[in-house]
Amino acid sequence: MDFNVKKLASGAGLFFTRAVQFTEEKLGQAEKTELDAHFENLMSRADCTKNWTEKIYRQTEILLQPNPSARIEEFLYEKLDRKAPSRITNGELLGQYMQDAAKEFGPGTPYGSTLIEVGECERRLGAAEREFLQTSAISFLTPLRNFLEGDWRTISKERRLLENLRLDLDACKTRLKKAKVAEAKAAAEHELRVAQTEFDRQAEVTRLLLEGISSTHVNHLRCLHEFVEAQAAYYKRCHHHMQEYHEEMVLPNAFALNSTHPVATAGSASEGVSSPVETDTLKIEEVQAPATGTRKAKVLYDYDAADSSELSLLADELITVYTVPGMDSDWLVGERGNQKGKVPVTYLELLS
Repeated sequence: MDFNVKKLASGAGLFFTRAVQFTEEKLGQAEKTELDAHFENLMSRADCTKNWTEKIYRQTEILLQPNPSARIEEFLYEKLDRKAPSRITNGELLGQYMQDAAKEFGPGTPYGSTLIEVGECERRLGAAEREFLQTSAISFLTPLRNFLEGDWRTISKERRLLENLRLDLDACKTRLKKAKVAEAKAAAEHELRVAQTEFDRQAEVTRLLLEGISSTHVNHLRCLHEFVEAQAAYYKRCHHHMQEYHEEMVLPNAFALNSTHPVATAGSASEGVSSPVETDTLKIEEVQAPATGTRKAKVLYDYDAADSSELSLLADELITVYTVPGMDSDWLVGERGNQKGKVPVTYLELLS
């Protein structure tokens, strides 16, 4: 018990001495032992490394997992030393929803069968994303976190100890200056030599740790290369899946649609539309609507007439259409009130 009280009193006295020394330095009433320029540069470089590593680490976390709730959950699992449950990616979830919807709509319908194929593509993209997230977490995030939670904490601890020993050293210097009696001077000189030895030893330990920042940069450079390689592999894989999907489904379907109903670009007056063969011989103002065979049509896209023989269209409006002998099959005659002109079939949805 007595030992603990003495230890506590000694610690309190040491803390008070350091506080007095620190305060007097701030007030300019005491001298301060300065570290050499090289040491100061090492500490500045270490602080810069820590600050930017922390920012890069946090932003990479946000890039890989934008959901803050999910990041907090993963953090808690990590602190509890438990494995976080496997999390499905948004792409995989979308693909699952599409395939479930296809079952409801009927997998044999055009919409249902397309949902199945697109859903499978989304699931593959989601799986590629999940693999990228896992690879990046191991090869890039983990080394950065190990530095912040391991090496940097050690460096910070040794720097605090060095600062305390520096305060002790300068306090001894102050006591030596104030000592008047020979015996007091001798005691102060002995304390100064001990304090100087401890300070020099701690300065060397701290210096070695700070110089290790160069090795940290080399390690983080290697991790950065691995992160870029993981990103490149991920995007390459996604591109491959999309190209494969496009070749297997989109192009054949587009060909099938174009064979019966070519799709033209909205707002274009001529793209994807063939000109009538009999344009010069067919005068649109002389064309009369047949007694039977007229149909209603819904306009799919805006269309600007190329000349006076054509009829401009607005998306979603209803017009009357019919065919006339001698007109190209890609065109119909359209009427809206007292307006009449040729209209491209690809811009229309024929109604019953």
